[in-house]
Amino acid sequence: MESLTRRVAIHLNSQLEQLQYQTEMIDLSKWNIPPIQSVWKTPAEAPLAFQELAKSIESADAYLLVTPEYNGSYSPALKNLLDHFPKRNRKPFGLVTASPGAMGGMRAAQQLLLLVPALFGIAAPQFLLVPGVDKKFAESGELIDPSFQKSIDVFLEEFLWLCKRLTNESVPA
Repeated sequence: MESLTRRVAIHLNSQLEQLQYQTEMIDLSKWNIPPIQSVWKTPAEAPLAFQELAKSIESADAYLLVTPEYNGSYSPALKNLLDHFPKRNRKPFGLVTASPGAMGGMRAAQQLLLLVPALFGIAAPQFLLVPGVDKKFAESGELIDPSFQKSIDVFLEEFLWLCKRLTNESVPA
């Protein structure tokens, strides 16, 4: 079965590419990351099988975390990944949670808001909650509920504003 949350990630990745941003989507289902045993502070410290992933994480200017809600929190796979690569000094984070339920992963978003400062990252204050994710996005990532586009636009506008501010790019006032 295809991940419902992956649908949102595909859609956001596409939207960012259309805006001419260079993106790389890391699908955790494609990586068999072992449970945390040691922190990989640099790509060279990562096991050979994970050095490509480590380089991608290290070189990123910003992070867009997209996760379902698991028992009131974000996915264990995401937690494991972030534990392996813990400190993202002053880098912006966009937070996106999704659920087939009515709250859209609100509790997961709240937990991520606690995690990002521990990573020394800066969370965008606007996050994207996707309730009824199975009714909003097709498996291809296509938005099938046009009324949700405004929420996506507002989220991306605020996330990109933060990214530009933190990377010292000029931003219109």
